Amino acid sequence: MAETTEKTEVASPTSAEAGSFPQTSDQRKKIDVLLKGAGDAPIMKKKKWAVDPTKKVSWIIEFIRKYIKCEPHESLFLYVNQSFAPSPDQEMQNLYECFGSDGKLILHYCKTQAWG
Repeated sequence: MAETTEKTEVASPTSAEAGSFPQTSDQRKKIDVLLKGAGDAPIMKKKKWAVDPTKKVSWIIEFIRKYIKCEPHESLFLYVNQSFAPSPDQEMQNLYECFGSDGKLILHYCKTQAWG
């Protein structure tokens, strides 16, 4: 009985342990995210990024702020499908599963509120 338990634990690691093991291509892949500027936001030279699916929207916002050299007092808004602002604690995997198309997730960013 003890051997069966050990085999089960090795065969199916918990989500905390899964991050420490090398992952195969059929396990979690990175998500292609297309970042498009809208309104008065500076345009990024590189628009397509591969993002870890466990990253949160807040991480993406901070990444964009650094990339476009946004001042601390400036606002930055992020939108999915040019319609709504996702919650900062939302994982990219969830957004991709619900709103991704053609193998990528399109996000628009701007410095002034545009949609939603």
